[in-house]
Amino acid sequence: MLFGAHVSSAGGIHTAIDRIEQIGGDCVQVFTQSPRMWRPTSHKPESLDRFRSRRTEAGVGGVVCHALYLCNLAAPDDEIYEKSIVTLQATVDAACAIEADAVVFHVGSHLGAGFDAGLARTCAALERVLERCDGDTWLCMENSAGAGGTIGRSLEELATLLDRLGGHPRLGVCLDSCHLYVSGYDVTRPDAVDALVRQLDAQVGLDRLRALHVNDSAAPLGSNRDRHANIGEGLMGEGLGAFLAHPAFQQLGTYLETPGPNKHGPDANEVRKLRELHARWTD
Repeated sequence: MLFGAHVSSAGGIHTAIDRIEQIGGDCVQVFTQSPRMWRPTSHKPESLDRFRSRRTEAGVGGVVCHALYLCNLAAPDDEIYEKSIVTLQATVDAACAIEADAVVFHVGSHLGAGFDAGLARTCAALERVLERCDGDTWLCMENSAGAGGTIGRSLEELATLLDRLGGHPRLGVCLDSCHLYVSGYDVTRPDAVDALVRQLDAQVGLDRLRALHVNDSAAPLGSNRDRHANIGEGLMGEGLGAFLAHPAFQQLGTYLETPGPNKHGPDANEVRKLRELHARWTD
C-alpha cells in the first residue's frame, strides 16, 4: 500500500513532487489547474518533463489528478455542462502528459432534473472525455457523499454508469472513506467493509478500483454531509483502520484529503498517522 496526500502544485506542476517528498508520502494527488476557476493552466513542457523525472527520483509510486469541483457532468444548464466537459478533457490531457495513473472526478448533480436525465447527460459527457484517455491513465468516478441530487452516492449508481458506458476499459472507481461513511456504509466495521468489497467485486469489478481517498469524517454515519476530518480526530476514529486494512486494498495508493492542522491540507504528521493506523490494523 502506498501512502500519500493531495498537495499544492503552485509554482508549476512539478513542485507537487517536492511537496509530497517533504511530507514523507510515496504517492500524490494534484489539481492540474486552479481549483477556483474554469480556465485550464497551460503547463510549460519543461514543467511536465520535470514532474516525470522528479517522480522517478523521489520514488513516488502513484500519481492521480483531481478534477475541479466546479465540474458537473449531469448539469441541466447547457453552459455549465459544456464547461464541465471541456475542463475535464483538459484535466485528462494534463494527466496523460505527466503519465498520471488516473483522473479522479465527481459525477455531479442533476439539480432536480431527475436521476434518469442526469444519467443520460453524464454518459454523453463521459463518452467525450474518455476519448482523451491515453497510455495507462484511467478516468475514475469517485463516490459522492450523497447530498442533494448527486449521482454516484452508491455502488449501484457507479455500476449503472459503468454499464451504460459499455464497461469502458479505462473507466474506474476511487472510493472515499468519508463519503462512504456519510452515505450509510459503516466502513469502521470489518464485516461492513467485507460486504462493500463483495458488492464492489460483483457490480463493478475489483480491477476497476484504482485509488482510495482516506479521510476521517466530521459528520455522522448516513448524514450525507461531506465534512472531512483529520486522521483520528473525526467520528470514524480508530475504526477507519478497518477500511484501510482490508486485504483487497493493499496494492492501492491511498490519498489524504484531510484539513491538516491549519486547514491548509495534509502535512507530515497526517501521513505519519495514516501509516501508523494501517500498521495497527495489519500487524
